[in-house]
Amino acid sequence: MRISILLAGLLTTVMLTPVAHGQSEIAAVAEAAPKQPDAIPLPAPDQPDREVWHRSAGLLAVRNVTHPSLTVFRASGKASGTAVIVAPGGAFLGLEMDKEGWDVAKRLASHGITAFVLKYRTLPTPADQKLFLAELTKMIQGQKAVFAPPADTPPEALADGIAALRFVRAHAGDYGIDPHRVGFMGFSAGGFLARTLVEKGGAERPDFVAPIYPNMGSMQVPADAPPMFVAVAADDFLLNREQGLPLVEAYRAAKRPLEFHLFADGGHGFGAGKPGTATARWLDQFLLWLDVTGLTGRAK
Repeated sequence: MRISILLAGLLTTVMLTPVAHGQSEIAAVAEAAPKQPDAIPLPAPDQPDREVWHRSAGLLAVRNVTHPSLTVFRASGKASGTAVIVAPGGAFLGLEMDKEGWDVAKRLASHGITAFVLKYRTLPTPADQKLFLAELTKMIQGQKAVFAPPADTPPEALADGIAALRFVRAHAGDYGIDPHRVGFMGFSAGGFLARTLVEKGGAERPDFVAPIYPNMGSMQVPADAPPMFVAVAADDFLLNREQGLPLVEAYRAAKRPLEFHLFADGGHGFGAGKPGTATARWLDQFLLWLDVTGLTGRAK
């Protein structure tokens, strides 16, 4: 199964209600961009700002991002000195900023982790919200649409991920961060990006990485690949295209540090945890992993 088809399935799962309802969870009307006074611009080619903000299942999402940025959520309580860059998902056609960005960052910050939400560049889609929804429906139904998800991480998203890592490390002193404890967490398409940063980031790659419900296919694992934390639900459609668990097997074969959680249920897109499912407290497992592996500098 091609990844583009796979991501169409992702959009069906995350963005649309069951066919019987016949209605999209994406609002048919765009809304004004939220105030982002603390957003830190990242280097990118000069282009007009084309962002379109809208509600997805009642939560804020954005598409047509041309100006990448970072928003910092400073650690509260006793800071650990560890940082995590958080990359929302959305098939590289948009970003689930509320669900897979700000909400996750707030929870990390409340546990002493300085979090940075990465708004990375996305592929162009129609500016008109109703036209976007019409073309999205065509794509999901297998018809020809004016846009389609990419086969893998676009170069613009990879460049923004690397720029984010550079910024956080260069300004580590300003945020009370250890520049050697900067991780990258990505959800869905953001998980694709997290994997690509390990494969192609070279000396810029994160010090640890957490792809959450990412592409579970095999990957090229560098000999010095960073510790990886992976979480996915057993009823996630992403697993249906694989024989076994190739991503996990590739990391194990390379003898690189790995923690893997296959939760009993929760589907795709559980964000910081879906109440009433086994994923509800997965972030607790992530924080424990950081502690016991010494990535927070706290005693085991």
